Amino acid sequence: MNAAPKERGEPRAQPHRTRTRPTALPGTLTGELTAATTDRIIYNLTGIEHQYDSLRAELPATDIRFALKACPVDDVLHCLAARGAGFDAASPAEIEQALRTGVDPDRVHYGNTIKSDHDIAEAHRQGIRTFATDSVEDVTAIARHAPGARVFCRLATSGEGALWGLNRKFGCAPEDAVRILDTARAAGLTPAGLSVHVGSQQMTAEGWQAALDLLAETLTALTGRGIVPDHINLGGGLPALGYRDRHGNPLDPPLDKIFAVLREGMDRLRALAPVTFVMEPGRHLVADHGAVRAHVARLTHRRGPDGEDAHWLYLSCGKFNGLYEMDQLTHHMVFPGRPDPGETVPAIVAGPTCDSDDAYGAGLHPVRIPRTLASGDPVWILSAGAYATSYTTGGFNGFGPLPCVCVRAHNSPDHERP
Repeated sequence: MNAAPKERGEPRAQPHRTRTRPTALPGTLTGELTAATTDRIIYNLTGIEHQYDSLRAELPATDIRFALKACPVDDVLHCLAARGAGFDAASPAEIEQALRTGVDPDRVHYGNTIKSDHDIAEAHRQGIRTFATDSVEDVTAIARHAPGARVFCRLATSGEGALWGLNRKFGCAPEDAVRILDTARAAGLTPAGLSVHVGSQQMTAEGWQAALDLLAETLTALTGRGIVPDHINLGGGLPALGYRDRHGNPLDPPLDKIFAVLREGMDRLRALAPVTFVMEPGRHLVADHGAVRAHVARLTHRRGPDGEDAHWLYLSCGKFNGLYEMDQLTHHMVFPGRPDPGETVPAIVAGPTCDSDDAYGAGLHPVRIPRTLASGDPVWILSAGAYATSYTTGGFNGFGPLPCVCVRAHNSPDHERP
């Protein structure tokens, strides 16, 4: 899901404008949130901090580098940096945004294996000294434009068990990783590590086990060549817990088992070489702590080309302005004006644009909603904190990006953060 890096001369994206103020937590739908009358996405900074602390407790010896692409919102990045997080950046623009939080450049790595000569040189100028790679060509460019840098090689994984496998565009085979890091050493770079990515929203512990086996195989081959990496990057893929499948049923990733497999695998890798560990969580930290306030555009009932009757619920927010991942999952929706939904009907949920892709599950999987919904009724779309701002368009069909509001719990001691 890495976004393409900016090329020379292309205008730099502007940071998302946010305003932070204390209020009730997203999802509680009380007080000020219930009274909200305009569409926006709200991030709960207190919840994000608690999620970060929980991850550190599960994997205490792991360096957390937040995958900035999952939520490039300045207030979110600042609160994670203050908690101790570093950043996984995929372009010079993301590096610049990460450094604005005040983190040291050595807490930021260039995690995209796809980068131009200009982008490598610019990242090096910004102080970045650790780069991901997966090809000899990329290593040669890094040696030329970031001399003396550290590189870690990304291994290809199957992506099985993940909602988004990420299994073709990135990564190389173990034997190629040995050749790539050997080339890096010969070119004056430091062959510093290996990395994997098990796929975004990985739903199985087996996906992690297979990646750890791959790392062990490659690490053994490297040490046999006299190359001893100093770290292993376990990538992203840790799941969020609040998503629903295409039919509206809650997804239930075995998070406890995943963490147990990770801890056991890390111990195994430490026995092969004196490595430390890095992870690049994105959605796991922010997805369940962001909510979209939208509204109903229209609930319709019509017959389709197959002759079947269907209800369609059109919302003010869809694939192009906040819910890009609606092809693979659905979000739990709350209609605050209707605490008792009464009679419900199966409806296909879709966004407001003139694009047929702008619908839950490609428009094939209805979910149950109140029959009496009317145009203008508010709706809260939960677990929408990941990629809502990243993937939104500049205003497709005139439906602009959602404004961002970052909030804290009233009982948070620093809820008035400027």
